[in-house]
Amino acid sequence: MIRAFEKHDIDSVMKLWLDTNISAHSFIKSDYWQNNFDIVKRIIPDATVFIYEQNGTVQGFIGIMDGYIAGIFICEEMQSKGIGKQLLDYAKNKYDELFLNVYKKNHRAVRFYERENFSITAERIDENTGEVEYTMHWRK
Repeated sequence: MIRAFEKHDIDSVMKLWLDTNISAHSFIKSDYWQNNFDIVKRIIPDATVFIYEQNGTVQGFIGIMDGYIAGIFICEEMQSKGIGKQLLDYAKNKYDELFLNVYKKNHRAVRFYERENFSITAERIDENTGEVEYTMHWRK
């Protein structure tokens, strides 16, 4: 089931955010994510967040700010089961245009977004990590 974020979700969402970022970005030191944890925890409630919940447990979420997808996060054991696509489709039904940044080295995510009709529109160096990232866009 997909539903809107509620305040009581914050701990589950943040654990998922941290675990997934560390797992998906092995090319970035884990302390980068740990050092940004408190900042993200403060701003998550300001974003539009949709939760994928199964049997009362948060299995994934998508965070969006003004059409910018800050990320799709799925717990490791539930990845590649269509949850990310369901969350993205849910967002596509609510927005006419979406965009995001994704690290070039995160090949799995780049392929996912390309399959979902996102196009790479720019490439730049993320000043915080020194890694190359793509800007990708999707339009209805």
